[in-house]
Amino acid sequence: MFQRLLFWIRRLRYPGPARYWSARYARGGHSGSGSAGEVAAYKAAFLNRFVREHNIQTVAELGCGDGRQLALADYPSYLGFDIAPEAVELCRQRFSGNPARHFAVYDPADFEPARHRAELALSLEVIFHLTEQDLYERHIRDLFALASRWVVIFSADKDAATPFPHFVLRRFTPDVGRWAPDWRLREQAPNPFPGRSVSQFFVFEKIPQSQHPQILSVLP
Repeated sequence: MFQRLLFWIRRLRYPGPARYWSARYARGGHSGSGSAGEVAAYKAAFLNRFVREHNIQTVAELGCGDGRQLALADYPSYLGFDIAPEAVELCRQRFSGNPARHFAVYDPADFEPARHRAELALSLEVIFHLTEQDLYERHIRDLFALASRWVVIFSADKDAATPFPHFVLRRFTPDVGRWAPDWRLREQAPNPFPGRSVSQFFVFEKIPQSQHPQILSVLP
């Protein structure tokens, strides 16, 4: 009974993703446990290897957070967006001496992906924080519109409620097929730290116009 009451109190006080993350960063909070420690190291190793193997020169990220994860990245050129202005400012300060790192506030109502297109677009542990349906749909559409060759998502792919109002698990792969039909799933990499993170890597590739649209999953 107490847990249920606590859940409803949290839900009533939850202001939505944009205001929640702005307030969290403003009071000195961080992007979450997945942006540090062994999970962050695993994510960085996977992505750095992927960038090298595919000779990727430009990377864009939708939901860059406070930049702790990015500090482990080895990308030739990077542009990070976040819905919280406080996160963008933190990143600008953290990487002020790096001319290959750029950041901007993400406004879902006024965002033109074609102006910022990169070879690879990233969404790392963002989808399950998009508790509003319209914001979630816009994130998927903008994410795939940002990329010319590859999209990599690190998230859970299942529908489930949680005790936390800012954290809702979503099965997003069917929605990618619906909202970004020109892309196919090329790889799904299980997380070696399931006790620390619910997420896995999902790698999508742009389908050449000469090929018939299809979904192809390759398990390592």
